[in-house]
Amino acid sequence: MRADPTDYKLVSPGSLQGVLSLLSAEPKRWLPIAGGTDVMVLYSAGKLPNRNLVNLWNVPELRQLEVFPDRIRIGATCTYSSLRNHAIVSREFPLLATAASWTGGIANQNRGTLGGNIANASPAADSLPALLVYDAELTLVSLRGERRVPYREFHTGYKKTVLAPDELIRDISLPRRFSGYVTYTRKVGARNAQAISKVCLAALGRIANGVIQDVHLALGSVAPIPLRLTETEQLLIAKKIHSSLFGTVRRTLIQEIRPIDDIRSTARYRTAVAGNLVVEFLGKLTAESARS
Repeated sequence: MRADPTDYKLVSPGSLQGVLSLLSAEPKRWLPIAGGTDVMVLYSAGKLPNRNLVNLWNVPELRQLEVFPDRIRIGATCTYSSLRNHAIVSREFPLLATAASWTGGIANQNRGTLGGNIANASPAADSLPALLVYDAELTLVSLRGERRVPYREFHTGYKKTVLAPDELIRDISLPRRFSGYVTYTRKVGARNAQAISKVCLAALGRIANGVIQDVHLALGSVAPIPLRLTETEQLLIAKKIHSSLFGTVRRTLIQEIRPIDDIRSTARYRTAVAGNLVVEFLGKLTAESARS
């Protein structure tokens, strides 16, 4: 059953203060939208429960992408096309730039926003593992003030977050401290483009004299939330990479993830692929070390 537009109300305050005032006055009534790429799917199917929408697209405070000496700050309504085409993002945060190129087609990338992807809270979202490995921090704002939340603490369960009903994600900060790290990302889906991930990995690491100095690993589509593999990371720190380590890595990873059977894949397949991708990353880390 298709939706009837007369059943819905859309307002465009045009300023961050205006949006926050609306959310503060009636925090559970209004659904903030920006690009609308997720909302319109539900709307077209007649399954969008929220009848009152507040437009963020024309709020200038949310569109900025700022570069500082120690970090970059990405406004919540910055689009994937903007991320793909930004020189600093492409050079210093290639995992995020690559994930932006995977998100739907060009039309979706021109409208879809990073903050929307975060707030939508899908464990299969392409950009979220990259944010986890880059130690992203979110700024959440309301009329009550602002608070900063490490992104790894934002998701609390499937489609659940720490975002209060009167809050918005204002921006996403990434520290500029990953120069010299080896990066790796893979998305496994039913086809090469415009597919939801069966499994998605973002990884980066630094190795010296054959020993892992630091490593960050994150997976999508293997748990109710985008997942940082902290136990597997701890296992790898200060280790030399050799084939006898791979079995232990796979066993530790299996204890961290919680894949399911669904229309796109099976838990067994996701488990096998997740292990393969991490081992593939370790192979790249070793190869890069040998060349340096």
